[in-house]
Amino acid sequence: MRLFQHTNIDFLGKRRKFYLLSIAIIVIGLGILFTKGIPLGIDFQGGTEIQLKFANDVNVGDLRSTMDESGFPGMEIKTMGSDKDILLRTPMQEEGTTVSDKIQTAVKSKFAGNNFTVQRIDKVGPKIGAELRKNAFYAVILSLIGIFVYLAFRFQFIYALGAIVALAHDVLITLAVVAIIDFLVPSIRLEFNQQMLAAFLTLVGFSVNDTVIIFDRIRENVKIHKNEDIEAIMNHSVNATLSRTIITGGTVFLTILVLFIFGGEVNRAFSFVFGVGIITGTYSSVFVASAIVVDYKHRVMDKLSAKAKLAR
Repeated sequence: MRLFQHTNIDFLGKRRKFYLLSIAIIVIGLGILFTKGIPLGIDFQGGTEIQLKFANDVNVGDLRSTMDESGFPGMEIKTMGSDKDILLRTPMQEEGTTVSDKIQTAVKSKFAGNNFTVQRIDKVGPKIGAELRKNAFYAVILSLIGIFVYLAFRFQFIYALGAIVALAHDVLITLAVVAIIDFLVPSIRLEFNQQMLAAFLTLVGFSVNDTVIIFDRIRENVKIHKNEDIEAIMNHSVNATLSRTIITGGTVFLTILVLFIFGGEVNRAFSFVFGVGIITGTYSSVFVASAIVVDYKHRVMDKLSAKAKLAR
């Protein structure tokens, strides 16, 4: 199936404008990230989390007031798909199950006629949270190194470098967008947790797949059109794969959009990050990965031309 027939869009000719666009988004987003930060989930911050299932609907405002009066001011309280399923989260930590026991006691005294069962209790200490943050960083770096080694064997070194820069760009742009949206629309309640980390690792794999397909087409066309300029070959290759790129990215994006709308707060961080990552991954395959290769090839050609002139 092809959405477009014989397109001839000059993608690479506009690459410098998109360089500036990417840099602007990353600078703004990272500026917000380092000044305001992104809320950390219990996985990375440490604390206690308890999920309750009530027999009847619960008013979250009443529950929040109860927690404030019981010594848990500012506790994070979320509904999990219905007003009967409630997630309570606090950074407070004490020995054993002291915190979760206090929460249950407070809830029982306030909502005596509304019985509940405990679905799960999670407790993460500060040392474990710090270790998880460190391991999350290493996981992203190691995945980039692994992809770089694979691409360096499959393509030329400059193609692997372009792909890795594009992947780092995707991670930074997505992180920047998360920081910007969390700053502008805090009601979305994005937080950096294990689900968001999984989304970052997934987008790295998804993004490089699109880049590899475009690079494969470029490699084929370089062999066929040996005397043609590399920028023209790349534009031709990107146009040739445009339908496939839009269909693949579009269908996955629609699936993630449904998950974001109907998946509840548990899946919100994953679906938001991966949704942004699909857009940035498709964008970077053309305007970052391919553009870096074009700029490098032009520079090499310019140097060869200069040497040839000097030799005359």
